[in-house]
Amino acid sequence: MSKRILHVVTNVAHYDDPSQPTGLWLSELTHAWDVFAEKGFAQRIVSPKGGPSPLEPRALKWPLLDASAKAWLADEKRMALLSMTARPDEIDPAEYDAIYFTGGHAVMWDFPDDEALQAITRAIWERGGIVSSVCHGYCGLLNTRLSDGSLLVAGRRVTGFSWVEEILAGVAKKIPYNAEDEMKRRGARYEKALLPFLSHAVADGRLVTGQNPFSATATAKKVAALL
Repeated sequence: MSKRILHVVTNVAHYDDPSQPTGLWLSELTHAWDVFAEKGFAQRIVSPKGGPSPLEPRALKWPLLDASAKAWLADEKRMALLSMTARPDEIDPAEYDAIYFTGGHAVMWDFPDDEALQAITRAIWERGGIVSSVCHGYCGLLNTRLSDGSLLVAGRRVTGFSWVEEILAGVAKKIPYNAEDEMKRRGARYEKALLPFLSHAVADGRLVTGQNPFSATATAKKVAALL
């Protein structure tokens, strides 16, 4: 049986100010998808509300738009996957070996308190599956509790987009909270690369996280190795 991966993407299209667009950071999905496809894994995309996942405009400009993301943009069938993502109630967690939360600042709004996504994550984890995220995707792990009431991230090594990177990206004043601090508040053992925007991925058992958009491939490779 082929391993099955569930990718999670956002439905949010802008910051608090509707004139400032955001969305899925496309390469964080495509780089991981490429790694899993090469392994022959089956893949599906889910979002909190189902339906379209808007794209972060900043990720679609040179030099951030790379060959992997360009290939997606040019492929009607793959782009269709982002226009009709599944709803959480259409997902049977028992069918998946791993869940992978993508990023983009948009997820800071719709990932943390989505109880349906938390239930899927908990089910995959508790049946021995892998929980993973990249960049802001770790916001989807902030409030996920296990059946015993404990936070999934408590006491575990985790990485994700750092506060320094928020400042350098020029968005620190536009986002609703400091995700790095929120992770630490939940008892996660947050870590990051020595320098901002370097690839950095961490595996703590079956919890695999990547720091920033440039960490998606490394994160996916760690997930694939565990599978």
